[in-house]
Amino acid sequence: MDFQLTEQQRDLQEAARKFARAELPDLAREMEEKDIPVPAEMVRRYGQQGFLGVNLPEKYGGLGLGHLEALLVLEQFAMISNAVAFPVFEALVGPVRAIALFGTDSLRQRIIPKVTRGEATVAVSMSEPDAGTALTDLSTRAREDGGQFVLDGTKRWTSGAGHAQYYVVYCRLPDAPGAKGIGALLINKDMEGVGFGKREKLMGFRGIDTRDITFDAVKVPKDNLVVEAGGFGRLMAAFGLERCGNATQSLGLAAAALEQATEYVQQREAFGKPIVDFQAVQLRLAEMAMQVEAARLLIYRAAANAAQQDNRLPSVFESSVAKCYANEIVRSVTANGMQVMGGYGYHSEYGMEQRVRDGFAWGIAGGTTDVQKTNIAAAMIGRRFDQRR
Repeated sequence: MDFQLTEQQRDLQEAARKFARAELPDLAREMEEKDIPVPAEMVRRYGQQGFLGVNLPEKYGGLGLGHLEALLVLEQFAMISNAVAFPVFEALVGPVRAIALFGTDSLRQRIIPKVTRGEATVAVSMSEPDAGTALTDLSTRAREDGGQFVLDGTKRWTSGAGHAQYYVVYCRLPDAPGAKGIGALLINKDMEGVGFGKREKLMGFRGIDTRDITFDAVKVPKDNLVVEAGGFGRLMAAFGLERCGNATQSLGLAAAALEQATEYVQQREAFGKPIVDFQAVQLRLAEMAMQVEAARLLIYRAAANAAQQDNRLPSVFESSVAKCYANEIVRSVTANGMQVMGGYGYHSEYGMEQRVRDGFAWGIAGGTTDVQKTNIAAAMIGRRFDQRR
């Protein structure tokens, strides 16, 4: 067991750190103020630097590295803001992974190189007005019609909706009940019958579009089938990596809060000395550091152990533990950061209050913390719990 990064991993981490800190702070502030996504030109720059293909296959334009390397990059971007990190999140741990794992080779050839070059983004569309945590209650349906599918339904809470070019849409393919009927199709936003609702106004997540999507008799080629009916379990297995990415977005916020708070308390003076000299401040810093380090180790464990799995994906237990813990501590760490900075922490100019707002989102997105705890318990006991009876 080795807790040290390799030279290659350190170099990649440092490259991401230098790029993010040199190029993105001003953009992150503009995105927060104007609620706009990462500009297309900057996404292309991400691609040119290799940040959008870290763990994607080399034959599709990726670097062919592991999930740990991908999360090292994502963490550095997330320390600037979740919004500037979102294209990295989507490319390295999001729905592109489902295409890479389960799509046909022609579908991979069509989509993944565009993603790694920063020419297109892919979002996932899962939740519906009456199906969120109970995802097997999906009503969005695709029926076969000759050599294509015809898709009808409505999706809710799609992050990146309207901005992303492509969407991996979870839907019911045959009439089989529950998980047996669920698969996934890839939808292009330009297909006839695809519509987007108004931009949702959220507590945080400024710079990350969230909208409803409607599908009205959308004709989808058979080659856009990502996972066939009955493949719900495989989709959920791939979602383990998304949980690690979600946790890393939380970790980035918490690590940045700790870094800023540590700098601030050494500069700010009260009663003639830096406030770091007061024991109450020291205790807060120590608690923040313990939480950040523990979250980081849980995430890294899940990613590193994925390499030993047959499917090369993080386990449900380890990814859920990492996500749940990171989602919970980011709220504590950012709140403590705001507290030690006093009025400056509460001021929008200094960024800490933004981290507090953004931090709360990750414990809701991608499966709530309570859902993660049921996943953890199920993995411990060795069986799923039927919530319907």
